[in-house]
Amino acid sequence: MAAITRLLKRTPSFYSFARGFSSTNSHAPSRENRNIQWVFLGCPGVGKGTYASRLCNLLGVPHIATGDLVRHELASNGPLSSQLSEIVNQGKLVSDEIIMNLLSKRLADGEAKGESGFILDGFPRTINQAEILEGVADIDLVVNLKLQEEALLAKCLGRRTCSQCGGNFNVASINIKGENGCPGMSMAPLLPPQHCMSKLITRSDDTEPVVKERLRIYNELSQPVEGFYRSRGKLLEFELPGGIPESWPKLLQALNLDDYEEKQSAAA
Repeated sequence: MAAITRLLKRTPSFYSFARGFSSTNSHAPSRENRNIQWVFLGCPGVGKGTYASRLCNLLGVPHIATGDLVRHELASNGPLSSQLSEIVNQGKLVSDEIIMNLLSKRLADGEAKGESGFILDGFPRTINQAEILEGVADIDLVVNLKLQEEALLAKCLGRRTCSQCGGNFNVASINIKGENGCPGMSMAPLLPPQHCMSKLITRSDDTEPVVKERLRIYNELSQPVEGFYRSRGKLLEFELPGGIPESWPKLLQALNLDDYEEKQSAAA
């Protein structure tokens, strides 16, 4: 972590920041000739999609979530849709082979359209996936988002979706007092517009026992993956200090992108 911190302090832009990490894929394009290739990790409900999406908009790269790839394939009646439908209906986990096939196809399609970078959301989740990914892409940086478990639980239980427009919201109002050396935290709810209020639904698996078990399993599986990238000098661990207003500027600062956002705003 100290090495990453030193690197962040002396790099003037995200391009040189990305080039500062060692390459493991000798067949990948030169980093000088492409955009960033990052991974976002973190517990369910931590906000990976929110922050990854914001960074993608800022940096002009696609946001790729493997869950979205699976849902897209299911809806497309493509070559894997019937196999995926059977797996999902039986409540089984989608195999690494299928996930990597979908991801490889997405990356190839993006490259054909001129894309040269991406941010992966919530993938890889196992050492095996991380090792397979190394043969597909040359990952520059892995951002591991962290949040106090009390706040994570509240966020997961507060998730709501509008049954009409499909928008995602959160009704949890989180106020955690600082104690035993741990800082306090406040996170405002992300409420829907008035016309969605009566149409909010809760995921059937967003119950306290299920969420706690989901977090336990994630923490158990994530440690080896974190170690995998830490040993390669690519892991940046970021503790979210609160909601988006508090966390976004600090995340940009940790990524050495605060000046970049200002320059983009000035040029707009």
